[in-house]
Amino acid sequence: MQKDLGNYRKSYEKSALLEDQISDNPIQLFQTWFYEVEQSDSVDEPNAMTVSTIGKDGYPKNRVVLLKKYTHEGFIFYTNYKSEKSKAIAANPNVCISFFWPNLERQVIIKGKAEKVSENMSDGYFESRPEGSKLGAIVSDQSQVIASRAVLESKLKALEKEYEGKEIERPDYWGGFIVKPVSMEFWQGRPNRLHDRIRYILQKNLDWKIERLAP
Repeated sequence: MQKDLGNYRKSYEKSALLEDQISDNPIQLFQTWFYEVEQSDSVDEPNAMTVSTIGKDGYPKNRVVLLKKYTHEGFIFYTNYKSEKSKAIAANPNVCISFFWPNLERQVIIKGKAEKVSENMSDGYFESRPEGSKLGAIVSDQSQVIASRAVLESKLKALEKEYEGKEIERPDYWGGFIVKPVSMEFWQGRPNRLHDRIRYILQKNLDWKIERLAP
């Protein structure tokens, strides 16, 4: 079985990324781009991002998660600390996260180091979640092999009964990571595949070096 995709072609012509239009700080540029994606109302989940880790088996693995907050320090998402991605981060905190917003013909690629956020921050976010999501975090032994879907649904029903009328507290094996960037690359599609690529690299003095990369 095969299919030739060589004729899939698109001309990228919606915008440009020029040095005289950008900030000295990549987080500010990210904020501008994220706002423009939100305002375009053309992306279902603008906060969807790919997280790449190196597993204990030596292979890289990508998965899509949801960005829940970004600050001047970095990018925050939440997960089960016993999951495959969390174990990979514990062994090697160097990760890559990326955003792809096709309707605006843009990508952002961020290399950084991941570390756990404070327990207070994890508690605060967990409290804001819907009750079903809270129970789901407790029900799922994330990344573990299970016998069937019915196992999850049975556990959920039991927990719904157990926690009826009670406060659902965050389990200690669930919480957030912040990815603190050391490099951020902004990609804007341009005609003739001569795309704009601007990369920020964090320096020892905490300033950002700005470079243009060939497409």
